[in-house]
Amino acid sequence: MIASLAGQIPDGRLTRARPYRAPHHSASMAALIGGGLRAKPGEVSLAHLGVLFLDELPEFSRQALDSLRQPLETGQAVVARANAHLTYPARVQLVAAMNPCRCGHMDDAAMACARAPKCAGEYQARLSGPLLDRIDLTLDVPAVSAADLSAPPPREDSAAVAERVAAARSIQRERYRGSSIRTNAEADGERLDQVATPDDSGRDLLTRAAEAMHLTARGYHRILRVARTLADLDASDGVRRGHVAEALSYRRLAFVR
Repeated sequence: MIASLAGQIPDGRLTRARPYRAPHHSASMAALIGGGLRAKPGEVSLAHLGVLFLDELPEFSRQALDSLRQPLETGQAVVARANAHLTYPARVQLVAAMNPCRCGHMDDAAMACARAPKCAGEYQARLSGPLLDRIDLTLDVPAVSAADLSAPPPREDSAAVAERVAAARSIQRERYRGSSIRTNAEADGERLDQVATPDDSGRDLLTRAAEAMHLTARGYHRILRVARTLADLDASDGVRRGHVAEALSYRRLAFVR
């Protein structure tokens, strides 16, 4: 229905494939959230129940990125125009990628620019704290060497990982059956407390980490959701200390290295 509104279904055919959207970093706020004369849905709604991939994240305009904060929090994109006030669904899995600095060689002293590491701080500062607070998993991926390219494949291939993910999703479907919630990411309030409260050891770790890391209330609850999902991947009934520790390890502290 969303794709139809945007005029992106050829010959009126239906599609059952989950959407994947990868807008260019020159995309405007209206292109991401929605707008125009007829207030059409934007990229965040066209990716509803699918993946929104933003490559070279800091290259997007600050205004466009900050406009994603509300859809990422509520799962809805509100488009307000003089002649229309519309709400489009926008429950997406946001995946973003970026270099640590503009030149991309922050970790290589031989190739880094003359302004390193100051340039990295300035480049990463283009991302606002509230936006980063809505990103659950942050991974630092080092440069790939020639030895890495020639190494044997990992012991667990993509098919095996897919099976574990499918099993975890099945657990969540059963957990939230009969409600409007589909995954742990949508659980909130009392429901989140019911399904994601850690054991005593995990709760103690999370409390101390929240103080040390200066977590916001949003960040605290997002860690609980990630820990609950990690427990599902382990087929664990409860959230343990190890799940909380792993969820905390994915939380962003600082990018500059």
